[in-house]
Amino acid sequence: MKHFWRFTLKASKSSKFNQLHTLSNPTFIKRYSNSNTPQNPNKVLDLVSFLKPSTSIPNPESTEQIPNQALDLVSLFKPLNQEDKVAILVKDLICVASDSVSVTSILDENSEFLIGSHPVYIQLLNQLDSKPSLLLEVINWRRKRKVSFSDACRNSMQAHEYSKGIKAAGRSRNIDLAVALFKEAEFKGVKITSTYNALMGAYMFNGLSDKCYSLFLDMKKDPTCFPSVATYNIVISVFGRLMLIDHMEATFKEMNELPLAPNISTYNYLIGGYISTWMWGDMERVFQVLNSGPVEPNMKTYLLMIRGYAHLGNLEKMEKIYSLVKDNVNDMPIIRVMICAYCKSSDADKMNKVKALLKLIPEKEYRPWLNVLLIKLYAEGNCLEEMDNAINEAFERRTVVTTMGIMRCIITAYFRNNAIESLEKFTRRSVLAGWRMCYSLYHSKLVMYGSQKNLREMQNVLEEMDSVNIQRTKKTMWIMYKAYWNCGQRSMVLKILGQMFKHGHEVPIDAFPS
Repeated sequence: MKHFWRFTLKASKSSKFNQLHTLSNPTFIKRYSNSNTPQNPNKVLDLVSFLKPSTSIPNPESTEQIPNQALDLVSLFKPLNQEDKVAILVKDLICVASDSVSVTSILDENSEFLIGSHPVYIQLLNQLDSKPSLLLEVINWRRKRKVSFSDACRNSMQAHEYSKGIKAAGRSRNIDLAVALFKEAEFKGVKITSTYNALMGAYMFNGLSDKCYSLFLDMKKDPTCFPSVATYNIVISVFGRLMLIDHMEATFKEMNELPLAPNISTYNYLIGGYISTWMWGDMERVFQVLNSGPVEPNMKTYLLMIRGYAHLGNLEKMEKIYSLVKDNVNDMPIIRVMICAYCKSSDADKMNKVKALLKLIPEKEYRPWLNVLLIKLYAEGNCLEEMDNAINEAFERRTVVTTMGIMRCIITAYFRNNAIESLEKFTRRSVLAGWRMCYSLYHSKLVMYGSQKNLREMQNVLEEMDSVNIQRTKKTMWIMYKAYWNCGQRSMVLKILGQMFKHGHEVPIDAFPS
């Protein structure tokens, strides 16, 4: 694809430049021409007649007499502005992002357009913030680009470019490149506060807390750079994540002693640190400072407080804050945390509230732990249909339940509703899926078949226990004894008694009536 910026600057100043760049516009080419197929003569004539001047001269200040088709066509010939050019370049780069050679080729073709105007290059980097790997390709292209001595000053990278590169390297988990860019900026004398902050953020993102704090100490010793609010925010965030609350509070105190005013990010990091250590009183204290101080809470603050109150189990305050921002909440982790809070609560209407929140979670946001939690909720609420649906989804997504408590909840729900067929189906699928097998599963089936006097199925249950290496216990013997006794199967009663004697189990008092 040949874009208009392939032309030289000299050609761009010519009167034909606007026509050339329009005809090279890929959208125009796609809609109105095809180099591989001949054009329809009739369409060409229609286009020519369409462009002929009208017999009635329209008002130049009005577009009422100009057809919509003419307006569309005129817009195609309208020169593209700088933002449009950068947008097209970004799309081209994203299309070949996986091919470094193609990326370099496109950048080389547009080098005059990019390097000739520094704001254009910065605009390109800004639009690639969400593509750290591709942004690094652009940064490295600029670093390694060979230029003449006269262009060296014009081509030299500036501090904020290094900062963006360091940040992108950190996001790409390439900490060695981040350090190399920092040292390069230092060597060229363009190291500033934002350069320090970028590397500290890269260390923090990659879990290198010690190096992050060590760089902070180095920065405080550097006479050419001074820590900013963003610098202290990074350090506060690091200590909060490490649950080093004393260090976090000491850093905040040090910040207040300097002529640096904490911003909303500072308070959010403090709240996050208190939540991570379950210090609910301090969490609420910071929130009250925001409500009464010059710094106002933002959406992240409210989401943090929802999370905190959800973990605390204070549903009233959680719901109060959620009601303020629910129209703008699209944060799935927060929705899941709220569902978890309802599942663990004794709220009488928690089932309906959970169902309402589940509608906000798209299918692609499936989480195994949440599915298992819902299974338990439906089992305890005696909602067999919803429980079966959740269980089926777990099987389909190959979620494996290994918790004894969850299995017992499921079994109890089936037993409570005398749903022996559903329990049998669940047992077969659980064995194949590798779920946790337990005595309660088979004992419940024995009791249910015993109440139906279905001795054949009871015997099948015993064989199932043997197939999964679950030994018969004293409780198993008692269940079998009572079932055979109620069915009048004296021979089987004696056989069970013999097994109980053999294994040293207690024999029922009424086994030998006088």
